[in-house]
Amino acid sequence: MRNYTFGDLMVRYRTMKGYAVLSPIGFDSFGLPAENAAIATGVHPRVFTEQRIDELRESLVSLGAVYDWRREVRSHDPAYMRWNQVIFKRLFDAGLAYRGTASVNWCPGCKTVLANEQVLSDGTCERSGDQVAKRSLEQWFFRITAYAEELLADLEALEWPERVKVMQKNWIGRSVGAEVDLPVEGRPGIAIRVFTTRPDTLFGMTYAVLAPEHPMVKELTAPECRSEVEALVERSRKLSEIERTSSGGGLAKRGAFTGSRVVNPVTGKPVPLYIADYVLMSYGTGAIMAVPAEDERDWEFAQLHGLPIVRTVEVPESFDGGAWTGDGLKINSEWLDGLSIQEAIERAIAWLEGHEVGRRAVKYRLRDWLVSRQRYWGCPIPVVYCESCGIVTVPDEQLPVLAPDDVQLLPTGESPLASHDGFVNTTCPKCSQRARRETDTMDTFVDSSWYFLRFCDPWSDNKPFDMDAVKQWMPVDQYIGGIEHAILHLMYARFFTKALADVGFVPEGMREPFSRLFTQGMIRLGGTKMSKSKGNLVAPSAYFDTVGADALRLYHLFVGPPAEDVDWSEQTGELIEGCSRFLDRVWRLALSDDGGSPAESSRAANLSDRAGLQQDPVSTAPQRSATEQLRRAVHRAVAKVSEDFDRWSYNTAVAACMELANAIPRWRRAGASIEVVDEAIDTLILLLAPMTPHLAAEVWERRHGQGAAVHREKWPVFDPQLLVEDRVTMVVQVNGKVRDRVEVDASTSEEEAVRYALGSPKVQDALGHAAPTRVVARPPNLVNLVIARD
Repeated sequence: MRNYTFGDLMVRYRTMKGYAVLSPIGFDSFGLPAENAAIATGVHPRVFTEQRIDELRESLVSLGAVYDWRREVRSHDPAYMRWNQVIFKRLFDAGLAYRGTASVNWCPGCKTVLANEQVLSDGTCERSGDQVAKRSLEQWFFRITAYAEELLADLEALEWPERVKVMQKNWIGRSVGAEVDLPVEGRPGIAIRVFTTRPDTLFGMTYAVLAPEHPMVKELTAPECRSEVEALVERSRKLSEIERTSSGGGLAKRGAFTGSRVVNPVTGKPVPLYIADYVLMSYGTGAIMAVPAEDERDWEFAQLHGLPIVRTVEVPESFDGGAWTGDGLKINSEWLDGLSIQEAIERAIAWLEGHEVGRRAVKYRLRDWLVSRQRYWGCPIPVVYCESCGIVTVPDEQLPVLAPDDVQLLPTGESPLASHDGFVNTTCPKCSQRARRETDTMDTFVDSSWYFLRFCDPWSDNKPFDMDAVKQWMPVDQYIGGIEHAILHLMYARFFTKALADVGFVPEGMREPFSRLFTQGMIRLGGTKMSKSKGNLVAPSAYFDTVGADALRLYHLFVGPPAEDVDWSEQTGELIEGCSRFLDRVWRLALSDDGGSPAESSRAANLSDRAGLQQDPVSTAPQRSATEQLRRAVHRAVAKVSEDFDRWSYNTAVAACMELANAIPRWRRAGASIEVVDEAIDTLILLLAPMTPHLAAEVWERRHGQGAAVHREKWPVFDPQLLVEDRVTMVVQVNGKVRDRVEVDASTSEEEAVRYALGSPKVQDALGHAAPTRVVARPPNLVNLVIARD
């Protein structure tokens, strides 16, 4: 509700400002919720999904959100699935989709594999909350790592929140250092390759460590060490990466000696080779050189296993021991002694390359995107396996590959399609021999990584989208979404756009999908964000049927800055009711003869007070005419609302409209001309049109005749001259305490300022009608009158 309200405001505002605005809508309709619901209820996922889409469509229409429904896209539509599969094939042909065996994230609750990005920081599944385990499986991947450097570099030009950019930078995780080959003692021609960002610390390397999954563990484990090593390998399979990289759990139990040694290339001395679960195969090379003097975890491991510790960086005298991770000059490092760390790093890399035992290297934390899912309700991967031809993609003319409806949906951990002989058994497109279909489906993030391109042209049936349409509309000018998309959908969509440009599907120069990004705050209920998967929701339909959609929209706009989270509480209903009363007052203001009753003004003023609004000060200085005052109030409101819309400050834009709604009846009663009053009311309706479209449309038509459409009107413009404040509010103090505020000319002299101050009855009461002993005047902003204290 909050997200779509913000988006609809943007669409209506930009349209009224004269922009051509494409506002499409679609449904990311594949995924686990529908399949799990089918298992629980027996309703087919397609039926369940389309029922939910109907409900969502009804809600969106009730909300008043404006979309080009002709462009509606559904990811489970065979027409969309066809192009999804064509894109998969083109990525496969380009070497960007491949099948490989890897240690993968397995969710026991969802009974499927997860991408790294779908595992939360505590090692649980982002959907089910179950602890994620590791399994070794053959899966399909997209080679997103081929774009790591470009994904990182192109972030700088995007108008995105810095927080999101930092999250993506950290996820990509670029590290600069060196790869070093450590020869295995007594095994000529065999070496362990490690990656380090600190090659200057090689003189402090006193042992090396392999990840339990490293392919050389078995080969390098001595018979007398095998049982302990195998036990640790088995134990590590049951742990998440979070558990393995945490400092707890006792490192003594998390490491085992292999019985082999590797040679330190700079000292020529052998050091013991261990395996430990805190080293991950998914980062670097799956092996590390351990320098306990400069790494806290290596220090703890060395202490527990009785390994030597050699400092290579000079520590301050005040240092109380342990691993030193700060700056300092190099020591105990022969030809590096006396250098700074950075100088030593460069000198060490040059030495490694000169002696051909290492090389400069850049590594990334980012892993290739695992796209296989062992579920039914997803887009099938268009591949068959033939004993003669190997992996063969399904020809374009045979797409889409569709899953049959008569599949048993049992959460066995294997794709339900694998048990359907009619789907599995097929013929090879190349040799016409018997073949077997791929039974995994694609990660649903594949579906949502290019939908914006299909929105540009959803009608073509001979291509996924028309290139000219993409050139006209892309990139997306404004994306609105939650922060949780930072390293999932947003990263994948960026990768897809770059990859599709490289395979010729989008214009070559178009490398980014979303120019601007706004991350709206979440609505929390009971301390956690509202979530469809968690079921902690408040349905908007009850409010649609009582106060109406406009009041609920206005609440979302008014309750606080759009980027901040909001708690749904007992007071929420009162705020929504307050928004409803304000709109009732606008209705009467626009359609009644008296411009609103005093009682209505009082209730609206109470809501205005929540926004920090104040009534105009009573002035003892010469006044402008009521007509001029109202006209200036109108132009101030237009300037304020326009500026606030442009800077995502919707709550203060609502407050400005409330202030104008208060000003209109006040200046009308003071004698403002009927023409200016009418102009002010029309302007108020225009300003509210993007926020409360139903009321604005109805009131506008009643005021201007049948067929008059407020959303086809031009956005009001303000006269900068009417914003110039030649009159200001001057604060009057007595002994430093504020006693009154008076309106004065901006050019008021010191003498005039004092006269206005002394002319205030409130000030005279505070003075006790005595003359001040001292006057401090700073016109036109402040006058402080000082009287002697008893």
